[in-house]
Amino acid sequence: IGTIQWVATGYLLALAVVIPLSGWLSERFGARRIWMVSVTLFGLGSALCGLATSAEMLIGLRVLQGLGGGMIMPVGMTLLAQSAGPRRMGAVMAVVGVPMLLGPIAGPVIGGVIVDGASWRWIFLVNVPIAVLALVLAARVLDRDAGRADAGRLDWVGALLLSPGLAAVVLGLAETQSHGGVTAPGAYVPMLAGAALVALFVRHAWRAERPLIDVRLFRSSAFGAAAATTFMVGAALFGGMLLLPLYFQLARGETALSAGLLLAPQGVGAALAMPFAGRLTDRLGGGRIALAGSAILLLGTLPLAAVGSDTPFALIVAALVVRGVGVGATMMPAMAAAYAVLQPSEVPRATSALNALQRVGGSVGTALLAVVLERQVQAGTPSGTAFAHSFVWAVGLVVLAVVPTLVLAREERRAATT
Repeated sequence: IGTIQWVATGYLLALAVVIPLSGWLSERFGARRIWMVSVTLFGLGSALCGLATSAEMLIGLRVLQGLGGGMIMPVGMTLLAQSAGPRRMGAVMAVVGVPMLLGPIAGPVIGGVIVDGASWRWIFLVNVPIAVLALVLAARVLDRDAGRADAGRLDWVGALLLSPGLAAVVLGLAETQSHGGVTAPGAYVPMLAGAALVALFVRHAWRAERPLIDVRLFRSSAFGAAAATTFMVGAALFGGMLLLPLYFQLARGETALSAGLLLAPQGVGAALAMPFAGRLTDRLGGGRIALAGSAILLLGTLPLAAVGSDTPFALIVAALVVRGVGVGATMMPAMAAAYAVLQPSEVPRATSALNALQRVGGSVGTALLAVVLERQVQAGTPSGTAFAHSFVWAVGLVVLAVVPTLVLAREERRAATT
C-alpha cells in the first residue's frame, strides 16, 4: 500500500506543478496549441501506463500523464471563458460542469467493470482513443490564436516558489494517511515548507509587474468569495468521494462495482441541476445560485452523518441525489461568478488560480477525512459509527462552504444596486 499509493500521489504532484504555469503558457503559445500538447501528453502517458511492468515504472509514467492532464482543464476553461464572454458563462459552465462532476461518479463504475472483465491496464488504455478523438476535433474546431496574448517574460521567481510550494502541500496531505496523521514529520514538514513557499510567492506576486498568478485579483471581494467557495466545495466533494465507496465496501460488504453503482445517484443529481443552475446564473447571478446550492448540499450531506451498518440504501441514495443537486448548483455558478468580474486579459491566469485552489481543496478534504476515519478505525470504533463520525466532519466542510457563498451573494447584490 505504501508503494502503490504513489500511483495516485505522483499524478497529483505533477498536476500541482503544471497548473500554475498553464495561464502563462496559454498566453505565450496560444490556448489551442497548449491544450493539444496537454492532451497528447496525457494520451501518451496513458498508453505507457497501460504497458508498465513494475510499480516504480507505473509511478514514473503517472507523473508524465499528470504533466499533460494537469493543463487540460485550466487551458480548456480559458478557451471556454474567452469564447463565451461573461454574459453566457453560466450556461457554458453548466455544460462543462456535467462531465467534471460525473467523472468521479462514473469512474468507479467503469473501473469496476474493467477490472472485473478485463485487466487493470485497460483503466489507462481506454484513454488513448478518447485523446485521439479530442485532438482530431481540436484541430478542426478550435481557433489557432485562441488565448494568445502578450504574455511577457515567464515569472521564473514565481514559478520556482509556487509550483514546488503547491507540490509540497499536496505531498504532505497525501502522506497524512500513510504516516498516521498530520502530526507525523513525513506529513507536516512538506506541508509547512509548501505553505512557506506559497506565502513567499504571494508576497512576490503582489509586487511583481507580471506575476505567474495575479494575486491582486483577490482584492475583488466577489472573486475572492468565489475562489473560497471553489476551494471549500472541492474539499467537501472529494473528501466525501473518499468516504462513500469505502463505506459501501467496508461497512456494507458491497463489491467495487456495486459501490460505484451506488455512487451514481450523486452524479445524476448533479447532471439534473447543472442546466437549470446555468440558466439561472445568467439571469440572477452566480452568488444567489451558489448560496442556494450550498444549502442544498448541506441538506444532502446531513443524513450521511447518521449512517450505520443497516441504514436503508433508499435513504442513502435519496441523500446522494440531493447532495449531487447541491454540488451542481454551487461549484459551477461560483466559478461563473468569478469569471463575470474579470477582464478578458485576466482570464488565463485567474483560471490557473481557480483550478489550483480546487485541486488543493480536494486534497485537503481527502486528507482530513482519511485521517479522521483512520483514527476511528484504530480506536476500535464499529465501522458504521466510524463512518458516521467521519461524515460529521464532511458536514463541517459544507458549513464552511456556505460562508463564502453568503459573501458572494452580498457582493453581487451590492454591485447590482450601484
